[in-house]
Amino acid sequence: MAGEARRLLTGFGRRYAVAVRVTTLPPIAAIGLLRSSPDEFAATAVVVAVAVVWTCAQGWWPRRVPVAVDVAVLLGLCLTVFWTDAEADGNTGWLRLLVVFACVTWQWHTPPLTGGPAALIAGGGMLVVFDAAGLHLTASQLWVPAMAAMSRVAWVLVTRAAERADRTAAEAEQVRREAAVAAAVRADERELVNSLHDTAATTLLMVGLGQVPPDADWLAPQARRDLARLRSLDDGRTSPEADLVELLRADLDNGHLTVELDVPPRLSLPSEVAGAIAGAVREALNNVRRHAGTDRAGVRLSGDAQALSVEISDEGKGFAADQGTARRGLRESVHGRMNRVGGTATITSAEGAGTVVRLKWPV
Repeated sequence: MAGEARRLLTGFGRRYAVAVRVTTLPPIAAIGLLRSSPDEFAATAVVVAVAVVWTCAQGWWPRRVPVAVDVAVLLGLCLTVFWTDAEADGNTGWLRLLVVFACVTWQWHTPPLTGGPAALIAGGGMLVVFDAAGLHLTASQLWVPAMAAMSRVAWVLVTRAAERADRTAAEAEQVRREAAVAAAVRADERELVNSLHDTAATTLLMVGLGQVPPDADWLAPQARRDLARLRSLDDGRTSPEADLVELLRADLDNGHLTVELDVPPRLSLPSEVAGAIAGAVREALNNVRRHAGTDRAGVRLSGDAQALSVEISDEGKGFAADQGTARRGLRESVHGRMNRVGGTATITSAEGAGTVVRLKWPV
């Protein structure tokens, strides 16, 4: 299958061939008329008119006119030297130019097995007709097949350059696709690690550190929610949009943290954006549960589907700014998630002064 450069070059060759033949037609016609003798001017004018009409017609419908028909018409024009007595006044130069430009331009839009024989037949036939008419053949007339061959060689070189460009573009596209797939795999793996950290790992760590008793009434439901969330990541089925408010409410029915939720009834966002914001909020609330020393927090959502902000606040013991940046949960599950969807996360905290996490999307 031809690449983009090869396809464009094929169309260009056809159009350029038409342009060359039509553009050179007025001076060729002028040569034929000006060099005609007064006695044969009328006959020459008829032949020139036929040449002009035919060249314009085949230029208007280049794909519908077979090259064989073009060759036949040109040879027919050459045969008119017997009618116009062109051999008497040597008025054959314009016919030679007409054939030369046709033979050269055929090489730009026909296969080699079509353009080559067509040039040999047209150029050779012209020489045979002129010789039969008693015209003295010159070296320039014998160069017609050679010029067609050089035109074919030049076009082959240009075609090969286009094919090399297509191969280079295809290789670059393949590299881009592979890089995109690798980036998607890394993103999926990163999200899986973040979700594991935010859900099951956090729950188990809180139990292991003795922050919650293993028989707490909210522990089993929380474990089921954690498992369901991890399974949902594995099935890969997501809708184009998701309700951010619904995602924020999903984790608030446990009894070990009271969250004051200030949100609109509904806010639909692209699933990737809604999931990232909900995940960042979830991790911020996890940090309140684990580190703040308080059982109360607030979540306030404002804005719309074009621009929004979420504020998660608590009045716990807080932490020093340099301590927060070292935590993996804040670095990857909050800052990382927001950055990947074009948002930002700002954390304000001080020891004994509580913590405020502000999420903004887009930047």
